[in-house]
Amino acid sequence: MHDDQSGDPHDEVVRLEEFIEDLAAKIESCRKLILVSRIAVAGGSLVLTGMLFGAIRFGPAIMAAAVAALLGGIAVWGSNSSTAQQAAQELASAESDRSALIEEMDLGDVTPQGAFSARSQNGTTA
Repeated sequence: MHDDQSGDPHDEVVRLEEFIEDLAAKIESCRKLILVSRIAVAGGSLVLTGMLFGAIRFGPAIMAAAVAALLGGIAVWGSNSSTAQQAAQELASAESDRSALIEEMDLGDVTPQGAFSARSQNGTTA
């Protein structure tokens, strides 16, 4: 949470909601990158296994690309997993703070008195 809290709880709730939306977008971006990295790890592993068993003809460029995909995928997967976990923790904290602020606000009933008494028994207005 940020330290630039204003005195108005409504402004703080709006700020927290924007922060929550940013965190949700960050988590979604991490999930997409994790999926791409899993595909890279699987592809690199399959190519290396195929070369090992002779299903794919050995070539230094192909092997280097497979190793790069495997190792790069592992690095991106780990990095984005930890980033997503940290963002999820921040998201939970921000949602908790927002809920606490909303509960502290003195929110009145916005329904005008007698708004529903104008309806008759059959559901139409008089």
